[in-house]
Amino acid sequence: MTKTIRLTMAQALTRFMARQMTEIDGEKLPFFGGVWAIFGHGNVAGMGEALYQVRDELPTFRAHNEQAMAHAAIAYGKAHFRRRAMAATTSIGPGATNLVTAAALAHVNRLPLLLLPGDVFANRIPDPVLQQVEAFGDGTVSANDAFRPVSRYFDRITRPEQIIPALARTMQVLTDPAECGPVTLALCQDVQAEAYDYPESFFEERIWVLRRPRPDLAELKQAADALKRAKKPLIIAGGGVLYSGASAALTRFAEATGVPVCETQGGKSSLPDDHVLNMAAVGVTGTSAANRLAEEADLVLAVGTRLQDFTTGSWALFKNAGKTVIGLNVQPFDAGKHRAMTLVADAREGLKELAGALGDWKAPAAWTANAGKGKAEWRKAAAEVTAATNAALPSDAQVIGAVQRTMGSGVTLLHAAGGLPGELHKLWQAGAPGSYHAEYGYSCMGYEIAGGLGVKMAKPDGEVVVMLGDGSYLMLNSEIATSVMLGLKLTIVLLDNRGYGCINRLQMGTGGANFNNLLKDSRHETLPDIDFAAHAASLGAISAKVSSIADLEQALGNAKEAPRTTVIVIDTDPLVSTEAGGHWWDVAVPEVSQRKEVKAARKAYEDAVKLQRVGD
Repeated sequence: MTKTIRLTMAQALTRFMARQMTEIDGEKLPFFGGVWAIFGHGNVAGMGEALYQVRDELPTFRAHNEQAMAHAAIAYGKAHFRRRAMAATTSIGPGATNLVTAAALAHVNRLPLLLLPGDVFANRIPDPVLQQVEAFGDGTVSANDAFRPVSRYFDRITRPEQIIPALARTMQVLTDPAECGPVTLALCQDVQAEAYDYPESFFEERIWVLRRPRPDLAELKQAADALKRAKKPLIIAGGGVLYSGASAALTRFAEATGVPVCETQGGKSSLPDDHVLNMAAVGVTGTSAANRLAEEADLVLAVGTRLQDFTTGSWALFKNAGKTVIGLNVQPFDAGKHRAMTLVADAREGLKELAGALGDWKAPAAWTANAGKGKAEWRKAAAEVTAATNAALPSDAQVIGAVQRTMGSGVTLLHAAGGLPGELHKLWQAGAPGSYHAEYGYSCMGYEIAGGLGVKMAKPDGEVVVMLGDGSYLMLNSEIATSVMLGLKLTIVLLDNRGYGCINRLQMGTGGANFNNLLKDSRHETLPDIDFAAHAASLGAISAKVSSIADLEQALGNAKEAPRTTVIVIDTDPLVSTEAGGHWWDVAVPEVSQRKEVKAARKAYEDAVKLQRVGD
């Protein structure tokens, strides 16, 4: 006879979560690092009591904003290269829908995240309950249906026993390298508290080990043959290299073949920046070294990348009409993009087997040497723009240089939206794999501080540096208080350019008038004069406002020794960006305008789109 244990659905859920394990470098660890929770009437009784019962095995963390706590959970999973994850639970209504942006972020970036929002009553007797969204023509709809398009797996738990198959599917998605992404289990609030006789076997410990699919032999031969024919091959390393733990395999492959490597935002730090074959950033925010090779390449080996428009220069970067693209990716959807030759496999195993199939083949020595020369030229150009000056308003690049010199490549550097991704992608000199943490798949303002918190939870002994602009800070800064409360020290560098400087430059570049981006160009009666340092201090952080690069370096040195989170504020120039490197990006310019600047930008745009390789 099957042994059972009577638990509420919520208790069964949390007990199951506490029994899921993973293995990293031979060490068994809990798969779930904890649950972020903001309680409301839709989850405080059911989930709240359940989490309390397992608080020592499955810790609960309190946050200040639902979206932010989910960002922290996502960053935690990314910092662990998807080997571990966290969950987030909220009430129904605004608590739940505040998670939707984070779900989309995790979906785009292929990152594990378990969302557990409360839902309406399954029995419908009290309908409409507080915060319930009613659809006049569909009684089964709730606000949580907004999660469907941004979840890899969505389920609504309307009976307590449904949690058994739902959790089985949840773990399959969260741990699968090809399907990985957010899972949403909408928990009807009455069902959270309902009891069921669950089989004890449901709660047996399970260790989830990373699946590593090996390449199909026919695809492997096809890819090897194509490489052997190449005269100007180039590797693009994406985030899949890091998630696979394939950095060492990539290094060996590049060194054995002499094929230069460039990196996407997600793949940066796949190789150390100072590796002779690492051309660094590619695409719109790329280096001159990488983009020059990409323009000439007759074969592109795209490893673990989804080839989004910033990587490909909106498909105008790769100018060699006879080029071949090989998509080495664990996800067939990504491997076959833009008619690529598919090599569906785990990045580490795929590179190993491809190296074996190539034998002693090497890229032409002149191509490899040419790449090295371009890298040296780029390093010189980057040093010039990041050097310290006495400018009244330093550039983002000069601030980056100060952070690099003071903090070094051993820190984990985190950023997201605005102008910094473009500058950091090409200028930051990353060290160990995962030391560069960019959220640029969804380019989500507000990810930065919460994301830094998640990285610090994953790397408690490491130094985490967060760089962001004043726009992102104003959108979501509440988790500074959480970092202080939890004793998780961050160093936050806030670049204040008094508005949305990045988009203002894009507006100007497309011929538009300065309008509604910088504070001075927005409708106002009085320009705000925000004291960010005082605000950060009010949240419990150590803070400083500095007025020069020299003062910034001194403040960064102090932050290293500080006992808790430090926020350093510096005013920067909103109009200056690094001209070296980079590539055109497809941002459509209006065909009709009264402004001569827009007409000129439209003419340049029409010329540029002719370089796109449509269907290529």
